[in-house]
Amino acid sequence: MNALRIPPEVAAALAAGRPVVALESTLVAHGLPRPENLAVAREVEAIVREEGAVPATVGVIGGVATVGLDDAELERIASSPEVPKLSARDLPLAVAAGSDGATTVASTAVLAARAGIRLFATGGLGGVHREARESWDESADLLTLSRTPVAVVCAGVKSILDVAATLERLETLGVTVVGFRTRRFPGFYLSDSGHPLDWAVDSPEQAAAVIAAQQALGQSAALVIANPIPPERQLDPALHDRVLTAGLAELRRQGIHGKEVTPFLLAHFRQATAGASLQVNVEIIRNNARLAARIARAWSEHGAGRG
Repeated sequence: MNALRIPPEVAAALAAGRPVVALESTLVAHGLPRPENLAVAREVEAIVREEGAVPATVGVIGGVATVGLDDAELERIASSPEVPKLSARDLPLAVAAGSDGATTVASTAVLAARAGIRLFATGGLGGVHREARESWDESADLLTLSRTPVAVVCAGVKSILDVAATLERLETLGVTVVGFRTRRFPGFYLSDSGHPLDWAVDSPEQAAAVIAAQQALGQSAALVIANPIPPERQLDPALHDRVLTAGLAELRRQGIHGKEVTPFLLAHFRQATAGASLQVNVEIIRNNARLAARIARAWSEHGAGRG
């Protein structure tokens, strides 16, 4: 069974130690509205190329996990209203069924690492959901990152989650978290979630040095590089808090839970902020792709791109 495909451009870059950045496809299929999602996906790939790296958007096409979708495959994932959202546990089911699928942070990390890609850019991580003490609702992203050697550039975790509990879980699971030019953990739509960080790096080269040190020490967990949106570009904090409170109340009223929570709240934010949250989301994706490509280039120049 040919369950994994790495297209020639990505394979050649990896073999030569050139910089490659993995990108997730759930963000395209489920995180952004159509038709803007396809335009943003193409723009983000272009940003990675502008920074001197090869983009590798990950998805499942006809039962084949593909690390580097071509433009037609990217359009297929972005355009289909029925494409399933695949976490790591869903990958073998989609492959066996010959299904298409959009990969989450967890499944993208697994497939990127399997292909030999070290850098991965996304918007925000999943994490511990609010009221998880009763629901036990925690994203598979966290456990997957604890055993997957990738460096994930993100804007922290989505502010709709329990940020404090998520940081505690990342610490317990041995996942290294470092701020990029900040000692404050970002809150996705917000530059500062209100939680401090113990460590920060000030340049792509410093981030690449951390990756190299992880590898030298034989650590198999991920590195989370928390890259905040600039304060002047964040969602208005007062508006954010009002919208979040209303959205959480509506979740409870409708009984929405599990993997439907995040898409529901993101859609609620778009509507309640008249699209302002969408613009912030897109800016986050651009920023993280650019930084991931710069770190990937520094990692490659470090001489570790083959490691």
